[in-house]
Amino acid sequence: MIQITFLGTSSTVPTTERNHSAMLLKYKEENILIDCGEGTQRQFRLAKLNPCKLTKILLTHWHGDHVLGLPGLFQTLAFNGYKKTLEIYGPKGTKKFIKELSKVFVIKKKIKMKVYEVKGTFLKTKDFQITASPLQHSCPTNGYAFEEKPKLRIDKNKLKKLNIKSKDRTKLSQLTKGKDIKINGKTIKSKNMTYKQASKKISFIFDTKKCANAEKLAKNADLMIIESTLKDDEKLANKYKHLTAIQAAKIAKKAKAKKLILTHFSQRYENKGKSLENKAKKIFPKTQVAKDFMIVEV
Repeated sequence: MIQITFLGTSSTVPTTERNHSAMLLKYKEENILIDCGEGTQRQFRLAKLNPCKLTKILLTHWHGDHVLGLPGLFQTLAFNGYKKTLEIYGPKGTKKFIKELSKVFVIKKKIKMKVYEVKGTFLKTKDFQITASPLQHSCPTNGYAFEEKPKLRIDKNKLKKLNIKSKDRTKLSQLTKGKDIKINGKTIKSKNMTYKQASKKISFIFDTKKCANAEKLAKNADLMIIESTLKDDEKLANKYKHLTAIQAAKIAKKAKAKKLILTHFSQRYENKGKSLENKAKKIFPKTQVAKDFMIVEV
C-alpha cells in the first residue's frame, strides 16, 4: 500500500486553510517528502508524523513556496537526533542551492545528506522506481513518477486446495520469487500457484504549463497529483506557466489516469475548492480537490 499525506496545498501565498506545497509518500520503509514549503516542519507535527522517519526528499523546483521549509526542517532533524543520511533529489541547480542554504543561515547542528540532480529513471529498488521528467516552468522544474514494481502473489484459492501443513508454509515465500518448491516429495510450480499483481503508479506534476512531459508522467497513473493554480483562465496560466483545473483534467483524460487530485491553489480560490473540482469533473469525473492533512491510499 502507498499512502500520501497532503501537508500543504496552497501556491505562492499560504491561506488560513492551506499551507505551502508539501506532501509525504509512505511506502514500506520509505518516507519520501515531495517539496518542502515554508512551515512544513510544523505541518508534520500537526499531522502527528515524525520527520525523523524521512528517507528522501524530491524537490520539483526552487521557487520559495516549494523549498523555504528546508532550513527549518534540517534544524528540526538535527536537534532531534536524525541518524540517517537524507537523500535529496531535484532539478539542475539543486546542489548549488543546498550549499547556499548553509551560507545564509547560522547552522548549529548538521545532518548527513547526499544531493543529486536527476533526470530520467534515477532510482531503482527491488520494490519501486522513481522517474524525473523536466517540465515547462519559469525555472528548471522536475515532475516525478513513483512506480511500484509488479509482484508475484500466491493464489489463495489454489493454496487452500493443497492443505499444506503449517511446518511447510515457510517454503511458500519462494513461490513469490518465481522458484518451485517441494513438499512431501511433490513439486509445486511457481507459475501454477501465483499471479502477477499489477504495478501502481503515482504521478506528481507541479508548476508547469501544459506540455508533453506532463502527459507522459501521467500516462496510465493510478493516481495523478497535479497543480491547479487557476480555475479556467488559460491565458493567464500560460503567461505564468501554470495549469488550470480544466487543463489538468484534460491531461488526466488523455493520459488515461485512474484518479486525479488537484492541488497548489491560488489564494483567490480560498474556500472555492468545490468550484475547481466541479469544473474538472465535467471533463474527468474521478477528480478530487486536495486539502491540508488529507490522506489518500493507493
